[in-house]
Amino acid sequence: MRIRLFSLCLLPFAGALPALADSAAHSGDVVISADRNVMSVKVTASTPELETLARRAFSAHGAYRLVSGDGAYDFNFTLVAPTQVRLEIKRGSAGLPVFSETVGGLSARNALLRAADVAVVHTSKQGRGFFAGKLAFVNDRGSGMEIMTSDLFGGEVTGWPGVSRQIISPRWSPDGRQLIFTSYRGGFPDIYVLDLASRTPKLLVSVQGTNTGGHFSPDGGRIAMVLSGEGNSEIYVSNSQGRMISRLTRNTMVKAGPCWSPDGTRLVFTSEPGPQLYVMPASVGASPQRIASGLSRYCAEPDWCRWDPSKIAFTAAVGRGYQIAVYDFSSGHAEVVSQAALDAIEPCWLADGRHLIYTARESGRRRLVILDTETKRATPISRADLGECSQASYWIQ
Repeated sequence: MRIRLFSLCLLPFAGALPALADSAAHSGDVVISADRNVMSVKVTASTPELETLARRAFSAHGAYRLVSGDGAYDFNFTLVAPTQVRLEIKRGSAGLPVFSETVGGLSARNALLRAADVAVVHTSKQGRGFFAGKLAFVNDRGSGMEIMTSDLFGGEVTGWPGVSRQIISPRWSPDGRQLIFTSYRGGFPDIYVLDLASRTPKLLVSVQGTNTGGHFSPDGGRIAMVLSGEGNSEIYVSNSQGRMISRLTRNTMVKAGPCWSPDGTRLVFTSEPGPQLYVMPASVGASPQRIASGLSRYCAEPDWCRWDPSKIAFTAAVGRGYQIAVYDFSSGHAEVVSQAALDAIEPCWLADGRHLIYTARESGRRRLVILDTETKRATPISRADLGECSQASYWIQ
């Protein structure tokens, strides 16, 4: 008989934070005045649908300000084939040609977003764009939880099997072919992998106690997780098949949310007391070291930026609610970067290391929001017809 060990005050660290705030709901976009390095751009496209999508994308990027007349740049997107978009960039009122390219995608919508990323690369200081990424997230319309995937702006939505009393933290594999997640499908919290090609979820780790926090390493060869089978929640690492499991931590504190460093050599995770963030080498016998952010008594849900190894985003208790903060290893300083009216939780970095996506928890509902960590602009992206959306994970080729 399997014994269910509930050291799952673990779960408040992983997507079930208590509500500290109950004031007015989030009213929409949050815009903080910041004119530095902002370019005016005119955005047009050959179809109304593509133009609406392109304008929405650049509106969410704090390096651009949309104008209807002459701008610093003119971006034009033309659908030239069912899955190809021609990008033309011109400069200034004279319309001087700067760059042009035909960009292919998986669909017209995907090709437009990829072309928009090309425009970002050629006109901003960002190393890459983030528009063409995919999201996996938890959807709850009241009848049960489901994993869904979509593009960054709520298009091309696909539902995946796995309705359960509770689904926690779907996370992409590095190749975008699988999702790892925790589910109560069998009555206990176990770790599953969903193969997107076969649409089949497979039980990966199910040992005595609670099994949560599955996260693929950057090379896809290992999985970090939290297991409590030996009596206390501890950080473990296995191979990609959930075998050859090694225990990394050994203390009495509750732990949650392990996340790999971009080079796969270290892990950041949440641990009591507090909780607070700790970092350690991803090897047996290593000692965790606390990240002294000095920001909050409650720091959890870390996401180590794959595109800027100096940054970790996390959820912090601020005032009567929760906000997103970023810790910078280079400065040893943490800063609150969101200004949600109620709670901003569950951060996940986007591909330029400047923007991230988080869950806005507001008066009983949850939705996904893009945040520009430089301008503090917050742009809701969840479709209203999808109901409650949370716990986003991001993947881009």
